[in-house]
Amino acid sequence: MSVKPRLTLAPVSLADANAFVAAMHRHHKPVVGHKFSLGATVDGAVVGVAIVGRPVARMRDDGETLEVTRLCTDGTRNACSFLYGAAARAAFALGYRRIGTYILASETGASCKAAGWRLIGQRGGGSWDCPSRPRQDKAPTAPKLLFEALR
Repeated sequence: MSVKPRLTLAPVSLADANAFVAAMHRHHKPVVGHKFSLGATVDGAVVGVAIVGRPVARMRDDGETLEVTRLCTDGTRNACSFLYGAAARAAFALGYRRIGTYILASETGASCKAAGWRLIGQRGGGSWDCPSRPRQDKAPTAPKLLFEALR
């Protein structure tokens, strides 16, 4: 019988969280800023990070809402749901009333659901490129699912 690794929570600097994301994330690059970052550790080694910042969508940026802008693990069992739960508790302890995250529509959302987050619905996805402000897409443009937790 194998022993389940014990996950513990640790503070992580944005630089260290971004380094983890740069090395391990499937489709996103590091972020520019954050409100806080958290690490999941096993025996002192970081096995996952959550970077939490202001919402990307301006309509959700109401001063009472945060967003998990990056969540990345090395595949350690339950690390994603552990980090989603910890991010919500930290956000609520800081006085925020809502925290959300977007995942690809092709993903199940099992980690969000396991952490007690609820599915709000599908969001459009698409490209940020437009004639007045040309951009090169660096992330998936497929539809996303929005999950959130409320205090």
